[in-house]
Amino acid sequence: MSDHDLVLALESRLMNAWPAFDYQAYEGWILRLANGYSKRANSATPFMPGARLDDELIDYMILRFLDANVRPTFRLTGLQDPGVDDTLKARGFLEIEPTFVLTAPVNGDCEPDPEVTIEPQVSKRWVREAAQSYGGDKADDTTLIEIVSRIRQKAAFATLSLDERPVAWGLGVVERGYVGLYDIVVAPDLRGIGLGRRVVASLMAWGCREGARTAYLQVREENEIALSLYRAFGFTPAYRYTHRAMPGGA
Repeated sequence: MSDHDLVLALESRLMNAWPAFDYQAYEGWILRLANGYSKRANSATPFMPGARLDDELIDYMILRFLDANVRPTFRLTGLQDPGVDDTLKARGFLEIEPTFVLTAPVNGDCEPDPEVTIEPQVSKRWVREAAQSYGGDKADDTTLIEIVSRIRQKAAFATLSLDERPVAWGLGVVERGYVGLYDIVVAPDLRGIGLGRRVVASLMAWGCREGARTAYLQVREENEIALSLYRAFGFTPAYRYTHRAMPGGA
């Protein structure tokens, strides 16, 4: 599989696993909108090798973002034409949040942690507790439940409980031999003691049961704690993407 083929394979699964509310196609780009909740669902991403941008198309897509009250953001995965980044930079778009997409082999351990509950459907409780533990921009449980309720692939909503208290959460989505890991979060007062590791292991075991051979996830380049955790599971970079965002927001 070529580098571009791998990026397309993972990006298509990512788009299915984390649905936006609105999709618009523009000459090799997919513009996604979801009320501003997470950049991956509120950005324009290349979906064709060599996808180009000129000023006219940039201006048109900016208006679509602003109509939706979303900060105009281009998510650059390496599929785009090499000149796109310079074009956006010249227009004043800021480079923010460089991110790795990591992959790891699913090693055949198909037994989830017995203290991790895995449900096939989302619950209001899962969304409320996960969103509260995230805090900040991701504390919007109303938008989160609307996003995850749109998932059409087989999904696993994981909750780790200690002494009947929910303390860590995660989402797994299986599609065509891959299991994607999303929204791994631990209660703020219990971070750093290995609870996230147990959720990751359980979701990979669930993926194993569902026939996945490879796991994938996204993590910000600056998040050394998460990167260290994922390296321990055998995750390595498949590709890197950055965002070019308009200054000042929408």
